[in-house]
Amino acid sequence: MRSEAYSAIENYLSIKSSTQAKRLKADIGKNNQSLVLSMDDYEEVADEFRGLRLWWAFGKNVSKPQAFSFFSHTDEKRYYKLTFHKKHRDVILGPYLNHVLKEGKAMKVRNQQRRLFTNNGSSWSHVVFEHPATFQTLAMEPERKKEIMDDLIEFSKAEDFYARTGRAWKRGYLLYGPPGTGKSTMIAAMANLLGYDLYDLELMAVKDNTELRKLLIETSSKSIIVIEDIDCSLDLTGLLNFIDGLWSACRGERLIVFTTNHVDKLDSALIRKGRMDKHIELSYCGFEAFKVLVKNYLGIESHSLFGTIEALLAETNMSPADVAEHLIPKAKSRNIENHLKSLIRALEQAKGGATLKNDQSAKEAIKDQ
Repeated sequence: MRSEAYSAIENYLSIKSSTQAKRLKADIGKNNQSLVLSMDDYEEVADEFRGLRLWWAFGKNVSKPQAFSFFSHTDEKRYYKLTFHKKHRDVILGPYLNHVLKEGKAMKVRNQQRRLFTNNGSSWSHVVFEHPATFQTLAMEPERKKEIMDDLIEFSKAEDFYARTGRAWKRGYLLYGPPGTGKSTMIAAMANLLGYDLYDLELMAVKDNTELRKLLIETSSKSIIVIEDIDCSLDLTGLLNFIDGLWSACRGERLIVFTTNHVDKLDSALIRKGRMDKHIELSYCGFEAFKVLVKNYLGIESHSLFGTIEALLAETNMSPADVAEHLIPKAKSRNIENHLKSLIRALEQAKGGATLKNDQSAKEAIKDQ
């Protein structure tokens, strides 16, 4: 196996290599569209830490094939050599190397392609995760978005706190609200913000607790474990047990995100703090969310029809997904006003339908009396 320390050092030195080394090596990047540069054999670059200067050199050992080997390949081992003044030994071998490994691993996470894992029974398979959702394009009030982003970033930087308090480095989120209000989009935005992999756990495909535990232990650090529609899960008791037992078996930061369309159906023991630490309601489209959508889809921030739309949104229940459907350009020669008028007609119909439904309910109530 390739040394994890070697990879971390390689990532850490990548920027310094491209700016300092006289000779560089180039390789195709992850997207097959750019070059990744690193220093060539026996090149050297300098680094500084707390005012101390030190040097990294890249080398390799090549062993000749054995005389009676059936294979003619040579065995090549690559390495990095660190040189520093011996009086700085304690600083370099302690804080500095810890700094290099931590930064190198963080750079790897930032640069690597994120993956979406799904389970088939007790095993995971994955595809490249390329969902474009970000918090900037999320249809939600700015204050709420900032609150959620701050919470996520604070969690990702809290390693020392969790280690000091002896707690597992994890946090549970509950996303709830009607269909089409953006629960899946929120999860994608969370993954893109933090640079985490996603594990979409299908509980119905898991036979027993042994399989479930195996799956969870195999999840990587810096990941989001997603369990959707938990109100439809057959065995909530088993779910409670696995939440409590999961974290003792897993190292590194993990978010676990539950979604439901019917929060009222959930056992209060399932959604208590410690299992689901933060509850986020994703509701029908308000005017602030509409402004994000219309900017995303039509590229405008104001229009004479906005006042009418704001009033109608306050009186109707329409999901962001349904609102967006009227804003998607259907032809190259799009007409912004036609899109907005289409939305207004849909909102007026929804308002009329809701009024009729309320009137019928009121009549039935009087009839029952």
